[in-house]
Amino acid sequence: MALRDAGWTNYSLFLTDDGLLIGYVESDDLDAARGAMTRTEVNQRWQDGMAQYFAGIEGGHADDNFALVPEIFHLEDQLAALVAVSPEDATHA
Repeated sequence: MALRDAGWTNYSLFLTDDGLLIGYVESDDLDAARGAMTRTEVNQRWQDGMAQYFAGIEGGHADDNFALVPEIFHLEDQLAALVAVSPEDATHA
């Protein structure tokens, strides 16, 4: 509940066999959501418990070391764009 209350939604972590950890989160204001989560007691327990998955981070918490990756494709956006195109144009797309 702390994540939701802080403004984090649709949060998932993915771990590949070679150790690559990828996190996905949605938020209206990620900086504010991260700040709000930092101020919770449960955050420290989570950071301690998950530290093993964040190898190579020197100092600070995992949440302080986000590498934001730009989105380059989103299916819903593509489908909405097709709807905006005339049916004749859509058959040639």
